[in-house]
Amino acid sequence: MLQNRDITVVKIGGNVIDDDMALEQFVVDFASLPSPKILIHGGGKLATRLAEKLEIPTTMVEGRRVTDAATLDVVTMVYAGLLNKRIVAKLQAAGCNALGFSGADGNMIPAVKRNPEPLDYGYVGDIEAGKINTALLATLLESGITPVFCAITHDTKGSLLNSNADSVASAVAVAAATIAPTDLVFCFEKQGVLRDVEDDESVISLITKADYPTLRSEGIISKGMIPKIDNAFRAIEQGVTSVTIKHSAQLTNPTAGTTIK
Repeated sequence: MLQNRDITVVKIGGNVIDDDMALEQFVVDFASLPSPKILIHGGGKLATRLAEKLEIPTTMVEGRRVTDAATLDVVTMVYAGLLNKRIVAKLQAAGCNALGFSGADGNMIPAVKRNPEPLDYGYVGDIEAGKINTALLATLLESGITPVFCAITHDTKGSLLNSNADSVASAVAVAAATIAPTDLVFCFEKQGVLRDVEDDESVISLITKADYPTLRSEGIISKGMIPKIDNAFRAIEQGVTSVTIKHSAQLTNPTAGTTIK
């Protein structure tokens, strides 16, 4: 059992995945965090570049990728293959014994194909935290293994699905919170949620449920930040101890970034 040992769930994405130096520093910092810990990674920009080379169009709606059959092949190759194994290898080099997963592996993250109404997102999966294989997750953490999840899930009927990486992080954190107290950290290339995207010093230190509608209506929170904030509130409501959004270089700084309450 993970007695008196809190779990840290970290999601890494944005430009950090594309920046070799930033990713190397993040890996070292993540490896230095006390175990038990879990890593979830995105990687949309690399998938978009590969899709462009293959002349497969990319469609995004409010930060979420519309996934047709061809796009599903691309994101599976990138997320579950190249990026996942590259990150696992870097973690091993940093002394963190990691194991890479898609949602299909070990039936870790089942999902349901999203309803095509009112907008058909294609092969996109919505996750229920209660369906995550918590028993296997607990076994891995108790064995000193750090799971590394990509955003590819499955429908338990033989089909892979593309899920939003922030949604994966939120659901995994909620599942982890049934094992031990859990903190969720979203890391990317900004200092936190910014009031002015052009001003790195304009970090909003605290966002509450009451603040959120106004920040969204004013356009301060928009595009890819919307699912991140939505998932942060969902995690808090379902038992996660804390959620923070911060720069990847500030991972080990407990006072940095934006706290969601």
